[in-house]
Amino acid sequence: MPDRISFEDLRSGFRGALLDPDCDGYESARRVWNGNIDRRPALIARCSGVADVIAAVKFARARNLLAAIRCGAHNAAGHGTCDGGIVIDLSPMKGIRVDPEQRTVRAQGGVNWSEFDRETQAFGLATTGGSVSNTGIAGLTLGGGIGWLTGKYGLACDNLISVDVVTAEGEFLKASATENADLFWALRGGGGNFGIATSLEYRLHPVGPIVLAGMVLHPMARAREVLRFYREFTRNLVDEACSWCVLMNTPDGAPVVGLLAFHAGPMDESERVLGTLRRFGQPVADLIQPMPYVAYQSMIDGGFAGHGMHRYWKSGYDETLSDACIDEVAKGGENLGSPYSAIAVFPIHGAAARVAPEETAYGMRRRQWEVDVISQWPDAADSERQIAWTRALWSRIEPHTAGAAMINHLSSEDQGERVRASYGGNYEKLAAMKHRYDPTNFFRLNANIRPAMGREAREGA
Repeated sequence: MPDRISFEDLRSGFRGALLDPDCDGYESARRVWNGNIDRRPALIARCSGVADVIAAVKFARARNLLAAIRCGAHNAAGHGTCDGGIVIDLSPMKGIRVDPEQRTVRAQGGVNWSEFDRETQAFGLATTGGSVSNTGIAGLTLGGGIGWLTGKYGLACDNLISVDVVTAEGEFLKASATENADLFWALRGGGGNFGIATSLEYRLHPVGPIVLAGMVLHPMARAREVLRFYREFTRNLVDEACSWCVLMNTPDGAPVVGLLAFHAGPMDESERVLGTLRRFGQPVADLIQPMPYVAYQSMIDGGFAGHGMHRYWKSGYDETLSDACIDEVAKGGENLGSPYSAIAVFPIHGAAARVAPEETAYGMRRRQWEVDVISQWPDAADSERQIAWTRALWSRIEPHTAGAAMINHLSSEDQGERVRASYGGNYEKLAAMKHRYDPTNFFRLNANIRPAMGREAREGA
């Protein structure tokens, strides 16, 4: 823990709040979205602007402190906090400026997707963003960024125009296609390995404000049949549409398979595309209807947004969504470990799958599905049982996956080869970039890329 003199040294040049364990507000400030992550940083630096971020980085480096970067605090592995180090917290940084004529927006690193969408939808504009509205824009985007607009407009990182970054040396840089282009490449999918994104500039697209979206619910007993239909429905899904399949319990405890569906296009075309899904089988409920885009962006908040629920995830890509994988997913749905848990399947398709793998750091550019086992439970005393259930189910699903996952969905124990596989063929170039921008691995609480040494580092220079 930093001594009192060192703490006061930071305070003298810091405009935001500095919280140590003796301060009012520390207990609430140290909590993150995943209640199963219970860590006690020595200091929480709540940054009011870029100058505070720079000061906090330099303070941590000078004292060799472990540093965690917090924006939305929504990371399942708990990378936004640490024990005994410093949390550099950007959550107070909420500035957003939309340029409706140029169809661009610049937003600071503490903004979440509900705040982002509220401003952009005032002009009938949007970009690919998180499906849970209190997810931070920065963490989701730097890791790639899946959302309902992925098929039409690509990942969140594909819509970046520029990023303002504070590096591990406390240097402020702008990264874009024309300035520090190598860093810009690495930020689009390389996670938090290369710096702190203090603001991000995105392209915007006409979306909504009313879209056809919602979900169709089927009984869990028909999970295999529904999943096979879903595989064929999403195999050639049009770019304007997106659909997830979620095995879950309704709020009143009924086990169901939910087909979530969205179409960003003219209403008559939306009716035609989603009509195929709505006509399948004998659903217990059809909740698809015209609704505001922002309403659909927050549709699953009730199950997944709340801070404090204990959580543990396992995930991976499946290129075929084979019958064998479907069978294991369906078995898991028959006996979910908790009423709050779920198994989700969603596609990488359309524009996101057509980008060349080497064009951005996010290299898993092919049509495939991601399978997520999402365990959630309210009581800390139940953690051992819930984690054991998740691991057992994943041990049966994992053999049907490709050994990689979206890096934002990796668990805290996914390290080494699992991380390498999830960056795909870009890992060695990323390791060389890491050596250039963060050779001491200051930014290491993430899906960590270790700095390359020797030949790899020289070739990346």
